Amino acid sequence: MSYNGINIDLENLLKLTEAQKVAFLHVFVKMASIDGHFDETEKVFVRKIANDLGISPEQTEDIMKNLDDHLIVKEASLIDNRSVALELIKEMCLLGHADDDLSDEEVLFIGEVGQAMGIELEKIEQISNWVIDYLIWNNQGKIIFEEI
Repeated sequence: MSYNGINIDLENLLKLTEAQKVAFLHVFVKMASIDGHFDETEKVFVRKIANDLGISPEQTEDIMKNLDDHLIVKEASLIDNRSVALELIKEMCLLGHADDDLSDEEVLFIGEVGQAMGIELEKIEQISNWVIDYLIWNNQGKIIFEEI
C-alpha cells in the first residue's frame, strides 16, 4: 500500500502480532519525529497506517506521545520477521532522506533499530545506498518527464 509515496507491504505487516505492529509503528513515529518536527500531516499519515494495521486510535495517540529511544529499540527487537525488518529499515531510510539531510541522530537510530531486529550493519548500509539511488533515479525521472 502506498502512503504519500511510501510503499509499505501491508500484507506482511498484517501477519505480525499486535506487539510487533505497535513496535513497527513506534519506530516509524520516532523516525518521523527525530528531527524535532512532527507536524499534523505526518500525524495523519501515521494514523492511517495505524488504522490499516488495526491499532486503536487511543493506542496510536499513546504511541505518538511516548518516544523514548531505549523503549522503542527494545520494542523493535520483537520484530523477528526478517522481511518486515528489512522493510522497516527501508522506510526509515526513506524518511531520513525525505528532507535531503540524513542526520547523525537518524543514522544512529536506524543502526540501533536494525541491530535490535538482527539486521547486520552491512545490510543496513546496502539498504541506505539503495534508497539514495532510488531517490536520485526518481528525481531524474521527474526532470526527464517534466514533472517538476
